[in-house]
Amino acid sequence: MDTAPTDILTRYPVPRHRLTRQDYYRMGEAGILRQDDRVELLEGQLVDMSPIGPRHSIVTDNLNELLITGFAGRARVRCQEPVVLDDGSEPQPDFALVRRPWRGYPHTHPGPDDIFLLIEVADSSLGFDRTVKLQLYALAGIREVWIVDLTTDSVLVYRDPSAGFYGSESLIESSGLLAVAALPGVTIQVAAVFV
Repeated sequence: MDTAPTDILTRYPVPRHRLTRQDYYRMGEAGILRQDDRVELLEGQLVDMSPIGPRHSIVTDNLNELLITGFAGRARVRCQEPVVLDDGSEPQPDFALVRRPWRGYPHTHPGPDDIFLLIEVADSSLGFDRTVKLQLYALAGIREVWIVDLTTDSVLVYRDPSAGFYGSESLIESSGLLAVAALPGVTIQVAAVFV
């Protein structure tokens, strides 16, 4: 039988030990987690992150330039850095636009009240980002999330979080424009993201 132990456990409602952010940090300090381990803490569990492919890298580079140019002096642009949702979740979105400086700076990562926008760039992780991560972001009250869909060269924009869901969902195609609701006056051409 080729079933891995983790596959078996998912079929049974067994109690699980949830990690806190402090546990997560201690694992790094003790060398259990290395700097180059691609994991993030979601609901007290370590979750492997997808490898970054060439197209993902190019789109991330494009977004980095567009965001820094567009929001210089108005928001801090964080690329693939942690944000805090709660004591059991510290994801690493591809981008976070946060207030400068954020609350708790420099002793903690930005939290929901500090975040204007989170962006996930997705191809193989699209299903996970649109379900699990999006629900965690909504539960935490993240006011706006963009999911950059590399499979269709479009961007899904989510706003108005409430009770674990977003009240507003828009599909912006390559001919459209993106704007951050909390930071008016700046638009980004979707086509420029995918060049």
